[in-house]
Amino acid sequence: MQYQPTPAERIPLITAAMRAFHNTGVTRPQAYRRQALTALRDSLRKHEEELLAAMHVDMRKPRFEAYMSDVGLVHAEIAHALRDLDEWMRVEHVPTPVSIQPASSAVHREPLGVVLIIAPWNYPALLLLSPLIGAIAAGNCAVVKPSHETPNTAVVLERILADAFVPGHVAVVNGPGGTIGPALIEHFRFDHIFFTGSSAVGAKIMAMAAHTLTPVTLEMGGKSPAVVDHKVNVRQAATRVAWSKYLNAGQTCIATDHALVHQSVLEEFVEELGRAIHRFYGDDPQRSPHFARLVNAKRFAVVKAYLAEGRVRIGGPSDEDDLYVAPTVLTDMALDSMCMREEIFGPVLPVLPWNEREEVLDAVRRVPFPLAAYVFSTDKGVQEYFTQRIHAGGMCINHGMLQFGNPQLPFGGVGTSGMGRYHGKRTFDLFSHHKGVVTASTIIDHGLQYPPYSKGKLRVLRWALG
Repeated sequence: MQYQPTPAERIPLITAAMRAFHNTGVTRPQAYRRQALTALRDSLRKHEEELLAAMHVDMRKPRFEAYMSDVGLVHAEIAHALRDLDEWMRVEHVPTPVSIQPASSAVHREPLGVVLIIAPWNYPALLLLSPLIGAIAAGNCAVVKPSHETPNTAVVLERILADAFVPGHVAVVNGPGGTIGPALIEHFRFDHIFFTGSSAVGAKIMAMAAHTLTPVTLEMGGKSPAVVDHKVNVRQAATRVAWSKYLNAGQTCIATDHALVHQSVLEEFVEELGRAIHRFYGDDPQRSPHFARLVNAKRFAVVKAYLAEGRVRIGGPSDEDDLYVAPTVLTDMALDSMCMREEIFGPVLPVLPWNEREEVLDAVRRVPFPLAAYVFSTDKGVQEYFTQRIHAGGMCINHGMLQFGNPQLPFGGVGTSGMGRYHGKRTFDLFSHHKGVVTASTIIDHGLQYPPYSKGKLRVLRWALG
C-alpha cells in the first residue's frame, strides 16, 4: 500500500504551493475575486443538505437553527461582499497637506498574502466561512482549519471548499487542533492568523505567532450578562433572554451567560423564563427536535457540574449518553462559584438580583471584558447608563445577539474577549494592507526641503507645517 502523508506532513507542501500561487498575482483582479465568491456561494448551495445533516449528526443542531445561525448568515455575507466589492477595492483619495505639495495622496488596499483561519466547533460553518469571505474578497490565499470536534461537518466543509477553489487558493487542513495548529504556525509565516475559540488556546496561538511577528485576530468569549431593569416588559425580556441562552444548547460565544435582574421583578422573570422554555421545547426538552446537544462528553461534564452550584428553579435533568443537559435556571449562587467565574457555554442560566445600578457594574467587573452585554429596559436613561459603563465587545438593547446579524456593525472582543474587528467591509479591511501612496508633481519642484538651508526656508517651513 502506498504511504499517505499525515495532515501535518502535508503542511509544508500546501503552504509553499499557496505562497507560489499568491505570488502569481492571479487573485488580485476584482473579476477573479468575484468569480471565487460566486463559486463559494454555488458550492455552499450544492452541498447545503449535506452540511445541515452533518451539523445535526455532530451536535443534534436543529435544521432551522443551523440555517438561521450558520448557513444563512454565510449566504448573507457573500451577497454583501459581492454587492459592495467594487466600492471596497476602490482607491481612496485623501487630502494632501501643504507641506508636501504639489502632490496627491491615496490609500491602496492590497491583499496581505497567505492567511490562516482556525474555526471553532460551535458554529462550524459560519465561523470558518465568514472570515474566509473577507479574506477572498481582499485577494488573499487562505489555509483553513475546521474544528475536529465536529468531524462530520469538517468533512462536508472540505468538500464545499474543494469544489469552489483551486488548491493553491484555499486549502483545508483537518486534524486535531493540538497537533495541526502548531504544525501550521511554527513552520510557515502566515501574513495573518484569524482564530475563533477559547481564551486559553488563543493565548497559545498568539505566543506562537509572536516568534514570526505574525499579526493575529482573536475572537474569543467571556461572561456576557443580560441586565434586566424593573422598567421592562418582563415576559418579553424573559423570552428573548431564553432564546439567546438556549440557542445551540447555550454553546454560543455571545449567548447570555447570566442574568442580572432587578430584585422587584426577579420572581416574575424566573416564572416567565419557565413559560418561554415550555413554549420553545414543550414538556420534555430532551424529546424536542428544536433543542441541540452538547458537543462532547468533556463539555457535558463541565456543564453538569454547574447544576450543583445553585438552587435549580427550572430544568436540571441531564443524560450523559445523550450529551443532554436540560434548559436550566439557577438562583442563589455564590459569586465565587465556578458558574460565576467561568464562561458557562451550556444551557444553564444563573439569575442574580440587584437593587442599585452599581451592583450590576460590580458584578460585571468581577469577570471583566464580556464579548457581549444585553440591557433590557424601557428607560432611555438606564439604557444609556449601562451602555456607557459596561465595557463589552458589543451590545444589544432589549434583545439578545442581534448585533451579530448586522454586517454594517463591527464584531469583536475587548480585553480578554478578543482583539480585532470583522464583518462586512471590516473583514475585507482586516485582511488588506492599507498602503499609503503619495504621487509628487514632476512639473513643479519648489526645493524647500533641499540643502542648503536658510532662515527664509525655515520661515516657510514653519508656516507650511502650521
